[in-house]
Amino acid sequence: MINKRSFARPASAGARPTSRFGAKPVRQFGGGKPAGHTSSFSRSAKPAGGSHFVVGAKKTFGARPASSAPRSFSSKPSFGSARTSGGSSSHSARPSFGGSARPSFGGGKFNSGSRPFRKGGGHRSGGSKKRGFSERIDYSRFVKKAQHVEEKPYVAKHTFADFPFNEQLHKNIAKKGFANPRPIQDQSIPTVMEGKDVFGMANTGTGKTAAFLLPLIENISKKKKSGVKETVLIMAPTRELAMQIDADFKDMAFGLGIFSVACVGGLPIMRQISEIRRGVSFIIGTPGRIRDLIDRKVVDLSACHAVVLDEADRMLDMGFKDDMTFILAKAPKERQTLFFSATLSPEIKKLTTEFLKDPVFISVVSGETAKNIEQDVIRTKTKEERLDRLHEVLKQEGTDKVLIFREMKHSVDTLTKELTHLGFKVGAIHGDKRSRERIRTLDLFKKDFITILIATDVAARGLDIPDVTHVINYDIPQTYDTYVHRIGRTGRAGKKGTALTFVPF
Repeated sequence: MINKRSFARPASAGARPTSRFGAKPVRQFGGGKPAGHTSSFSRSAKPAGGSHFVVGAKKTFGARPASSAPRSFSSKPSFGSARTSGGSSSHSARPSFGGSARPSFGGGKFNSGSRPFRKGGGHRSGGSKKRGFSERIDYSRFVKKAQHVEEKPYVAKHTFADFPFNEQLHKNIAKKGFANPRPIQDQSIPTVMEGKDVFGMANTGTGKTAAFLLPLIENISKKKKSGVKETVLIMAPTRELAMQIDADFKDMAFGLGIFSVACVGGLPIMRQISEIRRGVSFIIGTPGRIRDLIDRKVVDLSACHAVVLDEADRMLDMGFKDDMTFILAKAPKERQTLFFSATLSPEIKKLTTEFLKDPVFISVVSGETAKNIEQDVIRTKTKEERLDRLHEVLKQEGTDKVLIFREMKHSVDTLTKELTHLGFKVGAIHGDKRSRERIRTLDLFKKDFITILIATDVAARGLDIPDVTHVINYDIPQTYDTYVHRIGRTGRAGKKGTALTFVPF
């Protein structure tokens, strides 16, 4: 699915040609323009399932005559209605106005401390589906010295032995190496086991997955023994997070005779359908693929009495609101609903009032950014200088495991080729990569077979990647919240981390 961009044209612009995709007219650039205006537009087809395109555009606006009609910019989906899953998108590039990497409208100037950004990403592209400008981010917010202060350990009210889990589940917990519950686990597990709705707020990487998986596994296991068949639906914003939750489930539910299926785009849907028909207790996936399976009448939520939305705020950012609402409406009204989120936006509040009944609010959110992450900026003037400075950073001692974030998918591929050419062991993930390839690349990075992973924001939330020493924002994040989630991939489990952000002079 691509975005069709339409502009108001002056009456003198001439006749509009017909698109080869159908009877609808398309914009033809280069003819009948006001004086001082030049533009170019290119579109190249990229086969990926038969409906994906790569769009690239560059425009230069010159002086507009006073008599010309005002221009309007609009964006809407076109060329079919194919739905993607797991946050993937067919967009590989965004238009650039005035030849710069990010647009500036209305003659605004950048100052040394802040800069306007345009929100990127379309529907399910990993960014907001609303177009416009992102927040202004003061570059000084990217600079913060690590405090190297050991925080007082959280004093849990319970131990895992205190929770009334069955013997096999306790064995699985011990095998996972869990000793004392983390704050979100300590406070959520007893409430979830009581069957109450929960809205949990916690920083990324604080153990939310076990906080809802363990009590739900116990509840479903008990009901199965008593002959009651129920299912649990767990939704996550990205394929990677859904697959990670499914892997955690398999470890925690080992030997209990209950099974799961991971329903994500990019993996064979017929295999997922086959597993569902054989009988599963947990359906874990992305909203797009789950809705596809509901439409195919494969997934029946009439017996689903527990629904979990993990990283709910991220799902809204990625444009999954309609799918989430549709899916929740298919589940029984008398159900247990669990929302877990890192933030509490107005849209999240609205969803909680609509779908949660007398929820227990649990918040264990700590400060904006981890105290043990050294944060700094690197100022560069040109693309060549930026690559040279990155090369210098990657050669430094102690730069052992690096996660580099870029805004655009094609930019990820470009930087991957450049660093591979320089001799680094590099992998890349983004929405246009096949699921199997993304899973394999993440596994290689986790096991240190590759030392550098370049990614879009599909890797910014929820993923548990151990021992990342450096997070590098090669492109400036669109919002400060995105920045916080990105750098949260390092400095985990009390270890020191480094976050570097490349900014222009």
